Amino acid sequence: MPAGTAVSDRPAWGADEAVEQLYAAHWRQLVRLSVLLVRDTGSAEEIVQDAFVAVHGRWSKLRDPDLALAYLRQAVVNRSRSALRHRAVVERHAARERLPADVPGADESALISDRRAAVLDAMRVLPQRQREVLALRYYLDLSESEIADALGISRGAVKSHASRGSAALRELLADQLGDQPDTHPQPNGEEQ
Repeated sequence: MPAGTAVSDRPAWGADEAVEQLYAAHWRQLVRLSVLLVRDTGSAEEIVQDAFVAVHGRWSKLRDPDLALAYLRQAVVNRSRSALRHRAVVERHAARERLPADVPGADESALISDRRAAVLDAMRVLPQRQREVLALRYYLDLSESEIADALGISRGAVKSHASRGSAALRELLADQLGDQPDTHPQPNGEEQ
């Protein structure tokens, strides 16, 4: 469905048609969100696919079909969290002979520039909630209200996590890239 088009603008879509439209319009965006959280394209695609299957299965129970995209985002964030928890358990119990964690993943080709890799590494260091807020805010360009709904927190908490996460990210990137935090160009082209 084209961005900005509400599901209810269409005459009583069934699950197949609605999910097909949501999939066409939002699949890539949701996979990118999950990749930012789990750092693995294959896992991210599975997570998003599972979220779409869940929406399809529960379509008739959705009280407001216009909220299907918000439901999908929340499902992707929650499933990404579960995948990270599962990954941590597997790593704790893995044999010593397992492959090193630094083996290039399927998303390696997407991480072309060193700067992008540095940003992703710095995001991984952030606490989970700050990472989620920053991913939703700057990668998907969601409003504070949309982020609050997706994560089930208040708008004030979104602001707080975004502020703390941005400050920590600037500091981490300055250390990783050897830059001084005061010399980063601002969006308008001026330096601080």
